[in-house]
Amino acid sequence: MHSPDDLRLISHLHGGFPLSDRPFLEVGRALGWSEDLVIERLRHLLSHGELTRFGPLFQIERAGGRFVLAAMAVPEERFDAVAAQVNALPEVAHNYRRAHALNMWFVIATEDAAQVSAVIGQLEAATGLPVLAFPKEREYAVELRLPLMEPADGTH
Repeated sequence: MHSPDDLRLISHLHGGFPLSDRPFLEVGRALGWSEDLVIERLRHLLSHGELTRFGPLFQIERAGGRFVLAAMAVPEERFDAVAAQVNALPEVAHNYRRAHALNMWFVIATEDAAQVSAVIGQLEAATGLPVLAFPKEREYAVELRLPLMEPADGTH
């Protein structure tokens, strides 16, 4: 369960982080906290799984790399073993089970576009299953902000 202070911290950081030499100090000042308290609370939220990630989102294509959404239809009796094979590759991130014929979805992240095919080939050879790739055709800027706390004035 999140404390009200943790919710204040998450709400404050949602959608922005100071770009400075001491960003945690700036966040602390805005909340009336110390820099150390901000860092300690973030470590706590991450270590307890209340936050799963805290870090930047990169537009890897601008640096020559590539992100590709991929999916596989994995027989249920092999799911855990195949997940371990897929997750063993450093280029694989965000592997999720889905209730669908394509029941395993993950992201392949490579330093250059040519590596995607190699990673897919490696996965297909290791698992004996086809990997379907869904490369990004267009980028959309979507920023979803969900309220974490009731507004102070009680309005919605």
